[in-house]
Amino acid sequence: MKLLIVESPAKAKTIGKYLGHDFLVRASIGHVRDLPKSSKNAVDIEGGFIPRYEIAKGKEKVVAEITNAATKADEIIIATDPDREGEAIAWHLAELIKKSGVKKNPKRAVYHEITKEAVIEAVAHPRAIDQNLRRAQEARRVLDRLVGYDLSGLIWQKVRYGLSAGRVQSPALRILMEREREIKAFKPETFWRIFANFNTKAGDFRAFCLIEPKTMEETERIIASAKKSTWTVIDITETETRRAPRAPFTTSTIQQTASSRLGFSPSRTMRAAQKLYEAGLITYMRTDSTTLATAALTAINQAVKNTYGAEHHESRQYATKSKNAQEAHEAIRPTHFERATAGYSADEKKLYELIYRRALASQMKDAQLLRTIIIAGASDKTIPTFTANGSRTLYKGWLLADPASAGEDTELPKVAKAEILKLKEIISEKKQTEPPPRYSEAGLIKELEKRGIGRPSTYASIIDTLEKRGYTEKINRSLKPTDTGDVVSSFLEKHFATYISDSFTAEMEDNLDAIAEGKKEYEKTLGDFYKPFHKEVKQKEKLEKATNLGEADEKFKCPKCAGLMEIKLGKNGRFLSCKKYPDCDGALTLEGLEVKKLEDTPLGIEPVSSLPVLLLSGKFGPYIQLGKTEKGKGKPKRASLPRGADPTKVTLADALKFLSLPRLLGKDSAGKEITASRGRFGPFIVRDGDFRSLKAPDDVYTINLARALEILAEPKKTKRVFKNKK
Repeated sequence: MKLLIVESPAKAKTIGKYLGHDFLVRASIGHVRDLPKSSKNAVDIEGGFIPRYEIAKGKEKVVAEITNAATKADEIIIATDPDREGEAIAWHLAELIKKSGVKKNPKRAVYHEITKEAVIEAVAHPRAIDQNLRRAQEARRVLDRLVGYDLSGLIWQKVRYGLSAGRVQSPALRILMEREREIKAFKPETFWRIFANFNTKAGDFRAFCLIEPKTMEETERIIASAKKSTWTVIDITETETRRAPRAPFTTSTIQQTASSRLGFSPSRTMRAAQKLYEAGLITYMRTDSTTLATAALTAINQAVKNTYGAEHHESRQYATKSKNAQEAHEAIRPTHFERATAGYSADEKKLYELIYRRALASQMKDAQLLRTIIIAGASDKTIPTFTANGSRTLYKGWLLADPASAGEDTELPKVAKAEILKLKEIISEKKQTEPPPRYSEAGLIKELEKRGIGRPSTYASIIDTLEKRGYTEKINRSLKPTDTGDVVSSFLEKHFATYISDSFTAEMEDNLDAIAEGKKEYEKTLGDFYKPFHKEVKQKEKLEKATNLGEADEKFKCPKCAGLMEIKLGKNGRFLSCKKYPDCDGALTLEGLEVKKLEDTPLGIEPVSSLPVLLLSGKFGPYIQLGKTEKGKGKPKRASLPRGADPTKVTLADALKFLSLPRLLGKDSAGKEITASRGRFGPFIVRDGDFRSLKAPDDVYTINLARALEILAEPKKTKRVFKNKK
C-alpha cells in the first residue's frame, strides 16, 4: 500500500477516485507545523536564524493519523501544492514522519492540475523535496516574523497597544497613505465642458469643445458666438485598429478582474479558485506565468472551433511579465474545455466562467475596430473646434468569447469634408477637477505587482490584514486609510523609511527568489538584513509617543487654557489635546464635531429638544450620539453610521434617521411586536426571534407593518449544503 499525502480533504477525495485501492490518500489540512505565536524564542537568531517549530494547535490528531499510516506504507509520497509553501509543508511532513521512527524517505510529487492523467503521471515520477524552495519559504516566514515582532513591539510602545506592522503590509499601507495625502492636498479648479449637438443628412451626433474654458464669461462667449456661426465639417479621419486578446489569467490578474467585473474581494476570489482547483476543474491558481501547455492549446483550439468556428482561432503564447515567474507553472485555465460551465456555489460558477472565457479568448483572432473622428469648425474662428469620437466593431474575433470586454459601439453618421452642419443645441456643464481616486482592491494589487512588492499569492492576505487591523476601511469599493492607519504609516515612514520603501521591499523579494534558485544562502541573507534592522529598532525605543494626527481646527479651543488643540489618537479613537501638553492637560474626549442642536422632537425619540446631536469617533468607527455622556445618567442613545457612509458629509437629517432605529412597526394578530433595525449584517425585521434580512427596494427606515407581515409570511430561506456526488 502506498501513502499519498495532500493538503485538503476535498483534494484527497478527488485524487482518491483516480488512484484506486493501491493508494491510501490522507490530508494534512494545510500546515502541520509553524512558529509558536507571540514568542521571542520562536527563532534562534544567534544559532543562524533556526526556527523552533511546533505542531500547530489542533493538528496533533492529524499528525498522529499520518505518521501511523506512514509506518504501514510501502512508499510515502507527499503531493502538496506546487509552490514554495507546498514545498515547505512537504518538508514539515517528512520531518514529522522521520521523527516518528519511520525509516522510509518520503518523495515529492508535483502536478498543476487535479486530473487523472496529471495525478497518475506525477505519482509515477516523484522527486526529492527541493530544499532550496523550502529554505526560500522558511526565510520568508522567519523574516516576516522577526520584522513583525520588532516593529509591532515598537509600535505598541510608541503608538498604541495591539497594533501591528509587517514587512509587506506596511509598504502597502504606505502606498494607500501617499494617495490619501495627495487627495487631501488637492485643490480643485473649476472649468466648463461644452457640448454641441449637430444635425446632418445622415443623422445626428454630439461633439465636445476641445478647449475647456476656466471662466463662465468665456463659456458664455463661445456659446453665444456658436449660435450665430455657420458650422462645417473641417476634417474626418477613419482608422482601422486591432484589439488583441489578453493573456490567460495569473493570480494577480484574476484577482483584479474578479474585483472589477464580479465585485469579489481578493480573498473571496481565491477561496472560490481553491475550490475549483480541488475539484479538478482548473489548474493551480497560484501562478505568475501566462504560458499554456501544448495539450491545453490543442484543447482550446477544438473548443473555439466547436463554439465559434475554426476561422476565429489563432494560436498564441504570451510573454510572462514577472521576471521571477515560475515558467514550470501554467496560467490559470480550465482542465477540460468541454465544460463551459462548472462549479458548485454561485461564486465558483461565476469565477469558472471568467476563467473559461479568458482562456478561450486568449487563443482567438484580434478584434477589428473602425475608429472615427469628426472635427467641426465654426465660421467665427475665435471659437475652438469641436470633436466627435466614435468606434464600430468590424470583426469581433476574441470578443465573441469575452463580450464583457467589448464596450459600447458609438457609431457616427457618414459625413463629407466641408459639409454644412446644423447646430441643434449647445450646452455647458460646470465641472471641477477631481483628486486622484483612492485605490480599489484591484488597483492596489496592480500597484503592488508593478512595484514588485510581495508575491501574487500574498496580495489577498495583505489587503485582509490591513482591514482586520483597522488600518483601512472600504468605502464604495475604495480603500481608505483610517486614523489608526495614518498614525502607524506616518510613524514608519518617518523612522523606518528605508525598510518600507518600494526598492528595499522589491530587493528583498529578489533575495528570496535567489534563495529558491540556490544562488544565495539562507543565513547570510537573513543576517545581512536583520542585524542592522534590529539595531535601528533598538535605537528608536528612546522616541516619544507618536499619536499626533495633526492640528485641530482653530474653532476648537482648549477647555482649560483656551489655547490651540491638536488631534491625537487614543484607545477609543480620535480626541483633541491641548498643544501645550504636558504643561496643560486640557482635552476633549469627544471628536468635537457637533452637527446641530435639535429644535423639534424627532420621531421615535423621547422629548430631548435641548440635546445636541454629536458625531463621534469610537473604537469600532464613527457613530451618532444624542446628547453628551454624563456620569450617573446612563448611556445616551447612539446609532452607528451605515457601512460606506462618509462621516464628513453626515447631515442633521441623516443623523436623526440613523437614531430612529430600531423602529417599532406594530404588532401582529397574536400581539407580538415587529421591529425594523440594522445589524452587523445589514437591515432586518424581527418578530419573536424570527429575523429576516431586508433587500432593496424594502428600506429599513420606511417599511410599514403590512409589508413586514408579508415578508414574515414567506418561507424562511436556509443555507444550501452542497455535497459531492458519490
